[in-house]
Amino acid sequence: MSDLRGALGAIAEPQLVRSLSELGFLGVIDESGPHPRVELVLPVLEWPNRAWLEEEIADTAPGARIEVRAMSDDERLGLRNFLRGHMTAPASQESGHGHAHGEAATPSFLDKLAKTRVLGISSGKGGVGKSSITVNLAIALAQRGHQVGVLDADVYGFSLPKMLGGDHDPIVLGDTVIPTLVHGVRCVSMGYFVPDAQPVIWRGPMLHKAIEQLVSEAWWDEPDYLLIDMPPGTGDVALTVSEVIPRIEMYVVTTPQPAAQRVAQRSAYAARALKLAVRGVIENMSWFTGDDGVRYELFGSGGGAQLASELGVPLLAQIPLDPVLRQGGDLGDPVVAFEPDRESAQVFAALAATIEKQGPARVYRRELKLV
Repeated sequence: MSDLRGALGAIAEPQLVRSLSELGFLGVIDESGPHPRVELVLPVLEWPNRAWLEEEIADTAPGARIEVRAMSDDERLGLRNFLRGHMTAPASQESGHGHAHGEAATPSFLDKLAKTRVLGISSGKGGVGKSSITVNLAIALAQRGHQVGVLDADVYGFSLPKMLGGDHDPIVLGDTVIPTLVHGVRCVSMGYFVPDAQPVIWRGPMLHKAIEQLVSEAWWDEPDYLLIDMPPGTGDVALTVSEVIPRIEMYVVTTPQPAAQRVAQRSAYAARALKLAVRGVIENMSWFTGDDGVRYELFGSGGGAQLASELGVPLLAQIPLDPVLRQGGDLGDPVVAFEPDRESAQVFAALAATIEKQGPARVYRRELKLV
């Protein structure tokens, strides 16, 4: 292998976090002329990081003539097989047997030894800002140097694609979905696959299958954090998520008024009934800071602290009511990414640090039970 091919092949593709040589993204490299000719081979010509990859190749091989082509069907199949081989955990050794015939392999990030922490952002009712918290917390964790993914499990009321922003939809390679990558966060949502105004009208079994596929057929790699934007309430999707992702840690979102606190409490009790760890409470819309510098508690006060006390978990953050936070969600300009010095963005940064410091939920294993 030539030195040039070795140098170019070592470039890491940011969407898939693997080298160009591993992914088969390098084609012919002709060094016979005064300037090398480098062939960049992409799954699709509209690949999200195409311009970035061309710049990296130009920096590594100054003066190179870069030619870009789309992969053939066989090359796309090879990439699909490579990705699938890295998406699933080895066959379970717990019982001494591998996966049964027809049984789906466990995604590698859900293996009990994986580093991934799965954070469920939940609430008992809609309208408390759960999705905006999910988006901004995910970006804040990514800004701390973590690999982060977000799954929009609110199949009926998906909103993350619009809130997160970005110019590209996920790319589908057969049965494998490559999530969008925006602000350092990978995202998969039903909102990428159906028109914005089209309702999703499904019964429970179809919901279960959709969530299962979004979890197991997307290229999450092995992120440090996977955030799940849970639907409001305690219905079919919550049950499905608890089955598909048994290691999920639940964070309950509420607002300061007592009525919202009581509804959020039901969500927390449902999580505990499903044997899920409830790690903390996040209070949203806690106050509005006026131009006079005074904090106005428009929705009352104390709901988050009361809920945390009743659940025996910490109140992790109180997020102010910020018009820029709301506008960022409408425009796809998350406040943490675009105005990191604002009060609300600073609260998200502190929340990310607190969750990081918490560490994963303790897992009690049956084989370690005292008798």
